[in-house]
Amino acid sequence: MSTSTSSWEQLRQRTLADPAAAREYAAEMARIAAVDDIVNGLADAIDEAGVSRAAVARAIGADPSVLRRLLTSGHRNPTIATVGEIAASLGLRVALVPMTSRERADFEPIAVHNGDLATC
Repeated sequence: MSTSTSSWEQLRQRTLADPAAAREYAAEMARIAAVDDIVNGLADAIDEAGVSRAAVARAIGADPSVLRRLLTSGHRNPTIATVGEIAASLGLRVALVPMTSRERADFEPIAVHNGDLATC
């Protein structure tokens, strides 16, 4: 392990020792994972449907380059409306699913799926 990596890891550990910072970090990681899962799921659904990205773009009234960037850019953050439109054009709908217990361990949700308050 290089000194710079070691220094980075030490800074990360010191920062995450603060409960508020650790929660903010976990929330950001959950957000990134959720966006990646959704966008990758849309790309997979387009491929499985056997339609072109251009056809999907036309179906939602968007320029094909916009959809291409959404599906390939590292800096993507689609609106829920756009996600819903793409999903609907493929005969799908957007749904929320509970986190796994492993995911919840890093991110203390305000409420768990069954409605009971999570312990903080």
